[in-house]
Amino acid sequence: MATYQTQQVFRDVDADNRSNTFMKTMNKFNLNQLFTWQLAKTLAMGQGLAALICGTAITSQYLATDFHVNTPMLQSFLNYMLLCVTYTPILVCRKGDANILQILKSKWWKYVLLALVDVEANYTVVKAYQYTTLTSVQLLDCFVVPVLMVLSWWILKTRFRPVHYAAVCICVLGVGAMVGADLLAGRDQGSTTNILLGDGLVLLSASLYAVSNVCQEYTVKNLSREEFLGMVGLFGTVISTIQMVILECNEIGAIQWNWQVGLLFCGFALCLYTLYSCMPIVIKLSSATSVNLSLLTADLFALFFGIVLFHYTFSGLYLVSLIAIIIGSIMFNAVPTRTDSAEPPSVCEEGFYENPVATQNYFTTQEDKQDASEETSASGKTFEYNEQTYQNYNVAVPCSTKL
Repeated sequence: MATYQTQQVFRDVDADNRSNTFMKTMNKFNLNQLFTWQLAKTLAMGQGLAALICGTAITSQYLATDFHVNTPMLQSFLNYMLLCVTYTPILVCRKGDANILQILKSKWWKYVLLALVDVEANYTVVKAYQYTTLTSVQLLDCFVVPVLMVLSWWILKTRFRPVHYAAVCICVLGVGAMVGADLLAGRDQGSTTNILLGDGLVLLSASLYAVSNVCQEYTVKNLSREEFLGMVGLFGTVISTIQMVILECNEIGAIQWNWQVGLLFCGFALCLYTLYSCMPIVIKLSSATSVNLSLLTADLFALFFGIVLFHYTFSGLYLVSLIAIIIGSIMFNAVPTRTDSAEPPSVCEEGFYENPVATQNYFTTQEDKQDASEETSASGKTFEYNEQTYQNYNVAVPCSTKL
């Protein structure tokens, strides 16, 4: 009973201090702190990645409509081969644990699974167009964002705030406006031979992309960008080659090669290679979830180019969708997420929860200490704090075993 009461007191104290912290944050709110150069750079780089995806979509559409070429594995193979040629030699030249031999000895199977997930994510989303409509692909492809948030919470220990969930909802509404514009313009293209299978493939692809992006975020933030790209390029080349030989021999043999087809293949490969090379940089600046929210504008960019190249019908809903997605991305990036890396002392650590007065002294003093530090750092003075004022929280009280 004593344990329950003291823990309840701790929760009340914690809630009060969270409320005080929120009020202090609101009082210190400043637009200049919200719209920073870091935020602008992250948003600009995210839209650059979306433009690269738009480039892959346009080149693929030209290959499919004008030259009847549908070889997603061959196109993926070119990308993985470029990654392998560029980044794997960097790992060969490194020494110590970053050398490719040490990486292969300790975690080769992890990168095999990661490359397999990445290859199949690219393949299944292209395959889905054979069974379902463009509208279904655009809507269900947003499934990657909630899956990413769940995996980030579970694996990376990322903790999102209410504003992040609101930002995701705004971005999804923007995608809904884009899909509505497509329906009004009569652009519900694609096959309807097996919609259930096609929708399932889109959901599977979104889940695989989420797994790949979370692993990518962990690798680039804890190891290195070159290690991720080099190992995925190496094993992705092997896997895509095997799958290409099994599935696309006839399609590749039927290609009527000319300079236009070769140029489109090169354009697709360069866009995808640049996307893979730059995406880890943006993920390291922000997060995988933030990057995928920015990538939701890729379909809009493709539509804007399609108005010029393929004579699509323009709709004002496209601009509404673009504005909504950008606003959602700004909201998501403006407020940083937090992680559970720093945890409070355990329930039985030196009577922390068993001494309610000490608990309250600890949280109150820590906030005062932080505020005093901010004020003195702003004035350029040396900050000294009387450690005696917060030693009370560390009073040793035996943990109670009573119920």
